[in-house]
Amino acid sequence: MKTAPERLLYTTEEAASALSIGVTKMKDLIQSGEVRSIKIGVLRRITVNSLTEYVVLKDLEQNGIGD
Repeated sequence: MKTAPERLLYTTEEAASALSIGVTKMKDLIQSGEVRSIKIGVLRRITVNSLTEYVVLKDLEQNGIGD
């Protein structure tokens, strides 16, 4: 039995859901460069690494290192 491949890319809506934020806020984060995204043709996609990076940087920004 084959297992499904690990998901690498999310739509804007899926990425917003993963961060428990609204789609408008996610689009703002992408526009500002806080969350990196890629384009595949006309489609905009957000990588799992981009979401993880955003959360880690926010955590460090708000809580510091070693707090």
